[in-house]
Amino acid sequence: MIEKNKLYNIWVYLQAEPLFWLTLTIGAFLIGDYFYKKSKLNPLVNPVAISILIVSGVLIVTDVSYERYFNGAKFIHFMLGPATVALAIPIYKQIHLIKKESGSIFISLVLGSLFAIFSTYFFAKLMNLDLEIIYSMMPRSVTAPIAMGISELIGGVPSLTAIITIITGIVGASFGTFALDVLRVKDMTARGFAFGLASHGIGTARAMSKNKTAGVFAALALGLSGIATSILIPLLFKLINF
Repeated sequence: MIEKNKLYNIWVYLQAEPLFWLTLTIGAFLIGDYFYKKSKLNPLVNPVAISILIVSGVLIVTDVSYERYFNGAKFIHFMLGPATVALAIPIYKQIHLIKKESGSIFISLVLGSLFAIFSTYFFAKLMNLDLEIIYSMMPRSVTAPIAMGISELIGGVPSLTAIITIITGIVGASFGTFALDVLRVKDMTARGFAFGLASHGIGTARAMSKNKTAGVFAALALGLSGIATSILIPLLFKLINF
C-alpha cells in the first residue's frame, strides 16, 4: 500500500512538470521513428501517426487534459516556426533547378491548390456536412498554423481544422508513394512537389527521408501552397457564394 502511494506521488509530481510532457512527446516520436526505420521506411509505418497514438493513449489513460499537456510540450510548437524557416536553406541551394521548373511549379501550385479546395467542398457537400465543418475542412492541405488562421477567417473551427490537417498529412505521407507509383510519376521534383502540396509538413518529412531533391521541392510546395491557399480561399469566398 505504501509502495502504491509512493508511485502515485511520483506520478503526480511528474505530470505537474512541463519537462515530463516534452520528454513524452520526443520519446513517442523516437519510438515511431525507430519502427519507421525498422520497416525500411515503409510509408504505412508513419512515425507521426505512431507518436500521436502513444501520446493520446497516455493522456486518455491518465485522464490528463490536452491543455495541460500542451502547456508542457509547447516548446516543440514554438520550434515549428524556426524549423519551417530553416527549410529555406536547402531550397536556396537548389534555386537554379527551381528557376528552371518555375513554369511547371506555378501551374501545379494553382491547379493543385484549387483542386484541394473545390474537391473538399463538393465532397463534403455530398455528405451533407454542416457548413461550419466544411469551412473547417477546406484549408486542410496546407500546414496547420496557416490552415487554422484561414479556418477562423472564413467561419470554421480552428481546432477541428488542426485535427483534419494532421490526418490529411498522415494519409498523404502514407499513401502518396503508392499513388505516384500507380501514376508512374518518377521525376523526383514532381514527386516531392506533390507531397508538399497535398500533405504539407508531414509529406515534406516523408519526401526528405527518401530523396534530397524531392525533399527540397516538397518544402517549396509547403511554403507556396500556404501562401496560395491563404489568398485563394478568401478570394473565392468573395467571388462565389459557398
